[in-house]
Amino acid sequence: MVKTQFGIKDLENLSNVKAHTIRIWEKRYNLLEPDRTDTNIRKYDLDNLKKLLNVAYLYNAGHKISKIASLNNVQIQELIKKNINGLDSEYMLNVFKSAMFEFDGELFDATLEKLLEKKSFREVFAEIFIPLLTEMGILWHSGTIDPSHEHFISEKIKHTIIWHTARKKKSNSQNGQLFTLYLPYHEIHEISLLYANYELISAGFNTIFLGPNIPLESLTHVLKTKKKVVFVTYFTVRPENNNLKKYLTDFQKEVSAKDTCELWILGNKAEKSFKNTKSLKFFRDIKQFTYHIETLPTS
Repeated sequence: MVKTQFGIKDLENLSNVKAHTIRIWEKRYNLLEPDRTDTNIRKYDLDNLKKLLNVAYLYNAGHKISKIASLNNVQIQELIKKNINGLDSEYMLNVFKSAMFEFDGELFDATLEKLLEKKSFREVFAEIFIPLLTEMGILWHSGTIDPSHEHFISEKIKHTIIWHTARKKKSNSQNGQLFTLYLPYHEIHEISLLYANYELISAGFNTIFLGPNIPLESLTHVLKTKKKVVFVTYFTVRPENNNLKKYLTDFQKEVSAKDTCELWILGNKAEKSFKNTKSLKFFRDIKQFTYHIETLPTS
């Protein structure tokens, strides 16, 4: 069952307002009106959650809680509109959270459209989507949100990246560097890989996108018809830490030994103490990766 009621710990996780503070705001200002179970445990609905997100935003922006608590929902929205400096990232994150909990694709799309009027897609991804995805992962693991919420946001972001990638003019050059993007076997977290593909195409490179769950031996099939290949991958959960060195050694034996090619690695596992070699490159984040590809010739 999809979550529509939340405990006070859930509200703390979602709003970054301590449970103790929420209780004080309730007692002093009647800020929220939770239901209570037979054992007197607070239960909050979606309206309570959305109100708290808005209140937390205004409170963090410097407004006194006593003033915020005296306002109705319409007045709170009006104050937020006056307070937003351009398109404030914290508030936009809260809007995307609201869209997630109500599975509101139209709200997601409208908010994104508003953001893109003032920001580049690269800025939106770095300033909004990466923090949103990071927070969703934490909330999912803590049980605060249902997997369906996390999947909803993830799929909306995936489709957004694919749409923006499709709008980019692809290179007609057959002589430049070719990038082949894939995720290792049993690795399914492809949003970052999709975004790396967007940046490569934006920089004028040709790409082959293989997607998730690709065994090493499958990469050799690309080399049968393509030359000057750089494989790009993300290590998020796979390979497991104790198999990292073996995976890299196997790549060099099974793939790069048969043809001159490189493997570029992003993701949190790329932050381990590995050094770049002739066939292996490690990037600590997408920003470093993007900077590097912008220094490369496209033909």
